[in-house]
Amino acid sequence: MNRLLRRLGTRDAALIVMGGIVGSGIFMTPSVVAQRVHSTALIAAAWVAGALVVMLGAYLFAELAARRPANGGFYAYLRDAFHPVVGFSYGWTLLLVSQSGGAAAAAVTFANYFSAVSGSHIDLRLLAALAIAFFTIVNMLGVRAGTSMQNLLMVLKIVAIGGLVVLGLIAPHASTSAPAVPLATTGLLAALGYALVPVMFSYDGYQTANFMTAELHEPQRTLPRGLVWGVLLVVVLYLAVNAVDLRVLGAAGLAATSTPASAVASAALGPVGERVMAAIVVLSALGFLSNQILTSPRIYFQMAEDGVFFKSLAWIDRRTHVPSIAIALQGIAALLISLFNGYGQIVNAVSMVDFVFFGLGAVALFIFRARDRGTANERTLATMPGHPWTTLFYLLVFVALIVNMTVSAPRDSLISLGVLLSSVPIYAFFAIRRSRTTPS
Repeated sequence: MNRLLRRLGTRDAALIVMGGIVGSGIFMTPSVVAQRVHSTALIAAAWVAGALVVMLGAYLFAELAARRPANGGFYAYLRDAFHPVVGFSYGWTLLLVSQSGGAAAAAVTFANYFSAVSGSHIDLRLLAALAIAFFTIVNMLGVRAGTSMQNLLMVLKIVAIGGLVVLGLIAPHASTSAPAVPLATTGLLAALGYALVPVMFSYDGYQTANFMTAELHEPQRTLPRGLVWGVLLVVVLYLAVNAVDLRVLGAAGLAATSTPASAVASAALGPVGERVMAAIVVLSALGFLSNQILTSPRIYFQMAEDGVFFKSLAWIDRRTHVPSIAIALQGIAALLISLFNGYGQIVNAVSMVDFVFFGLGAVALFIFRARDRGTANERTLATMPGHPWTTLFYLLVFVALIVNMTVSAPRDSLISLGVLLSSVPIYAFFAIRRSRTTPS
């Protein structure tokens, strides 16, 4: 039988959570938020609201992990709560849209900033492809090698983001004479909802540690702890970055730039600051790329183990004890998306798919709570505080974000939903094939 080895602990889970969230978004999306609400108070409120939602998400996924410490993480929760086709749809969209798209976006970001820092004239698509190939090979060397690389890059990112915060504290204050810009949307709640989309994109990724369930020691304990601590540390980092962005640039200055982190570094260090910031973004993009290629192949492995995907994806290398073919497939998918899609399209497609499944994650918790009533699973090592009201609030947030995305980016949203719906006939094909090959 194919087996993945349990070599990871709570610290690994926390760093994987952080690595799945912290990419290039925090260095760019603060300006997008400022462009949508234009007010220091509302900008801060949007990021605090996002922090509240993501902390609820951490506790929700922690309880799911404690109740169902099954291999495959989120895929398994959806499979067991609803129907195997829902779990398959999640894995299918991971491969074609969200995880591969996230990895591609990170590779494209790395290529652009690396070119700016180094003065290299290498084709950007080639640079992105080389980065994807490198991390694919590293992760094929073993889970410890892949996780150690991911953890190292995450620690370096923490140090780098901390350095950005320090630069923001020593840079001059923003001028207070800039004129106020009226809100582009009507109503406080509408403005906050509009700004929350890029905020939640920046916070996205905390579910990826759940993919590693089969390789964690005592996942019902280590995974919930890693989730909560990892998300909490990211919230602290993100709120600190936005605080210094507003301190140095002000609301108007933040809205006027597309590279707020570079603007803060430039204000503190002059022209050299922009190059320092570009190097930090390169590091962050590489760390995120490493995380995406580390985690998602475990979903394809579990789908193959369940008999609803290509059997070869369940193959485990006897020397490295990792699903090498699944890892290679993830690298190829990310490479193809990086060659044929623009960054903006990738962001929209990834967000839409993730919002749908985050909402289903909340519904899954209601289902598991009902099923576990009166059983040994009724009490768990991690619980969603304030359930059912907090779980319902979390669900409604993502319903609102799905509506917002459908209105603001209809083309990209429809493409994402089309990919999601295409999973149903593909699942039917594998299910029929499995039924024909399974002895009665």
